[in-house]
Amino acid sequence: MTEQRTSADGGMETSYGFREVRQGEKQALVNDVFHKVAKRYDIMNDVMSAGLHRAWKDAMIASLNPRKDPSYRVLDVAGGTGDIAFRIVEASDRLAHATVLDINGSMLSVGADRAAKKGLSANLDFVEANAEDLPFETGSFDAYTIAFGIRNVPRIDVALAEAYRVLKRGGRLLVLEFSEVEMPLLDQFYEAWSFKAIPQFGKMITGDAEPYQYLVESIRKFPNQQDFAAMIRAAGFSRVTFTNYTGGIAALHSGWKL
Repeated sequence: MTEQRTSADGGMETSYGFREVRQGEKQALVNDVFHKVAKRYDIMNDVMSAGLHRAWKDAMIASLNPRKDPSYRVLDVAGGTGDIAFRIVEASDRLAHATVLDINGSMLSVGADRAAKKGLSANLDFVEANAEDLPFETGSFDAYTIAFGIRNVPRIDVALAEAYRVLKRGGRLLVLEFSEVEMPLLDQFYEAWSFKAIPQFGKMITGDAEPYQYLVESIRKFPNQQDFAAMIRAAGFSRVTFTNYTGGIAALHSGWKL
């Protein structure tokens, strides 16, 4: 099985890590991964990024700079545990409203419990739905965010088209995702960390290495920064840019519906 990255032309829809699966089969396999890791999702992100995901998420929210306005509406996709949505609401002085959408009910349950403990429930909705078929009217949101989730969507082009549809004119797309390391030596270290260390840590933490093996393989298959930016442009977005974090281990992609 090839380990090469997919391109802007597609391929993630039948790629379950390094395994090729039938059309329509991937979603159920991914769902099972996240049912298994839901209660330890934050620990999983700490393991996979050596804790850096927290700084990357903070940088994402700083880039978004949500308005301190009760009419400001954000859709956070694949954000079940609420990590991004909580940050957005707090950055707006608890004025903005965030809708957290996830296809996985286990993840949403964790997020709703966390929101209640933080006293943020009034600012949040939790919706179980598919990123490829959003249950919202056209032009509903000021911003669409997704962090470390787009690579798990089988038909990324369809999800991006849906993101464009539900955004208002002048709305912004922000996608934070693991990407292609562009620094010599760091790329070799990160490759070794990903494939040798992360699954073993996952097994120690959860008793099951398989979900972590899929997740690191999915990172390796995801289109690189330039190819993913091309996919965002193809969905209709303007002023498409990306910013690398930590040498390209992660990248923040931005686009506008103009």
